Amino acid sequence: MQLPFRITVCGLDELAVHRNARVSHVLSILDPEWPVPEVFGRFGEHRKLELRFHDVIDEAPGSVAPGPADVQQLLQFGGDLDREPVTGAHLLVHCHAGVSRSSASMALLIAQAMPDRSGDAIFAEVLRVRPQIWPNLRIVEMGDRALGRNGDLIAAAHRVYRLQIGKRPDFIDDYGSGPRGREVAAGLAVLDAA
Repeated sequence: MQLPFRITVCGLDELAVHRNARVSHVLSILDPEWPVPEVFGRFGEHRKLELRFHDVIDEAPGSVAPGPADVQQLLQFGGDLDREPVTGAHLLVHCHAGVSRSSASMALLIAQAMPDRSGDAIFAEVLRVRPQIWPNLRIVEMGDRALGRNGDLIAAAHRVYRLQIGKRPDFIDDYGSGPRGREVAAGLAVLDAA
């Protein structure tokens, strides 16, 4: 897959590694109460969108769930990148761990830039740059609807869960009965259907 921009997915503790990577666009996803990372002051000139919500897949007391307005903002940011292509554009998407919110968001941005690509091809590209991903299902579901993908991205995310459960069966016990259980169940359903 030849993307129109380079991509990086990372966590907070890895941001400094990328400060000299000629990043042109940053999608920064932080918990609502988290301070802005100071490292961005050493990144050089770049466009940045900051979104603030917790890494949850359902509404819950005491947490801020990602919502449709967040997905619209990130798609508008990606649309601006597509409309005003920058030679050598490099998109960095980060969240706290670089696993869930950031991987789901990157998948949506790739799907928007390359609408003819399958969900599986899109997630394969995200997995290539970040093998440990576990995409936030709520973000994927909202993005799938916003992009008119008819469930393609959602089904591909389920297959990512299956892949990761195959590598780490302990995820079943660690996450299966908790607030991320819906994702584990989706991965296990793919396993059962295989």
